Amino acid sequence: MPHKHNAARRHYIGKMKFKVTNWAEYEAGLRRRGSLTLWITPEALAGWAAPRRKTRGGQPLYSDLAIETTLMLGMVFGLRLRQSEGFLNSVLEMMALDLAAPDHTTLSRRARTWKPSSKSNDRQPVADGPVHVLIDSTGLKIYGAGQWLEEKHGVKSRRSWRKLHLAVDADSGEIIAHSLTDQETGDASQLEPLLDQIDDEIDQLTADGAYDGDPSYDAVLRHSPGAMVVIPPRSNAVERPNAQACGQRDDHIASMQIDGRLNWQTSTGYGKRALVETAMGRYKGVIGPRLRARSFRAQQTEAAIGVAILNRMLACGRPKSVRCQASTGATK
Repeated sequence: MPHKHNAARRHYIGKMKFKVTNWAEYEAGLRRRGSLTLWITPEALAGWAAPRRKTRGGQPLYSDLAIETTLMLGMVFGLRLRQSEGFLNSVLEMMALDLAAPDHTTLSRRARTWKPSSKSNDRQPVADGPVHVLIDSTGLKIYGAGQWLEEKHGVKSRRSWRKLHLAVDADSGEIIAHSLTDQETGDASQLEPLLDQIDDEIDQLTADGAYDGDPSYDAVLRHSPGAMVVIPPRSNAVERPNAQACGQRDDHIASMQIDGRLNWQTSTGYGKRALVETAMGRYKGVIGPRLRARSFRAQQTEAAIGVAILNRMLACGRPKSVRCQASTGATK
């Protein structure tokens, strides 16, 4: 796409138009996302109570599955911990189930030690072979004084935030790996932890220039030796034929020098990286741009449950769009 300094002349570039081909199916899926129809499987009922502890210490009342269920329902419907407790209690009463919902203090405490259940990480196996992985990160606000303190008292607040790293399947749009770190953590340092969460073979990995460097190429090729790595090198990058790392980076540098950066983006399919930005926008639009939990471990739990919610909503229905008209002429 044109560089940002051409923004004043962007109105001469016609906007691409797309048409949703499965609108009826997608619309029905959007309605299902807001459905209040709930059910609890016999397996969940059997695993609602925590297993008997065999070591010293207190016996927990609720399993991680019960904590996950309550937190997930609260996040879907935008409820705080107390309201989540009351919501689930009312659902259990209407279903005539002799179960108790975790109270808000238990939810707050157990969110710091929660571990995902086996089914929360399940995803459908890839039917068509290796996956095309898109990786990027975004910032999430956390609880703090914020701008009010600065405007009211003139105090320079050093408000921190968290960084959510996502790996998205380019074909399905599903988030297949994630991690939550502090704001000081570099993007490239989280590439290998994200790859460790991916069991499928990788056909291509696409990321922005923040991941440029031989360590990123080495990490991807250790995971999938035949993978294609598409990361734009720096503008002043030079070929290093004697380097020990893979020669794909040198190939990208040579291609940019010959054909230009825009032609390189077209030939490598770099434009698909916009889909991971769409996933980040979906997270902030559905889950929210702010983390509610106070402790870092509980914030990691919140992000993990938010990712699981998005994947389940995506399974309800996803639009299939095709380009219906080429962009020609100027717009006024």
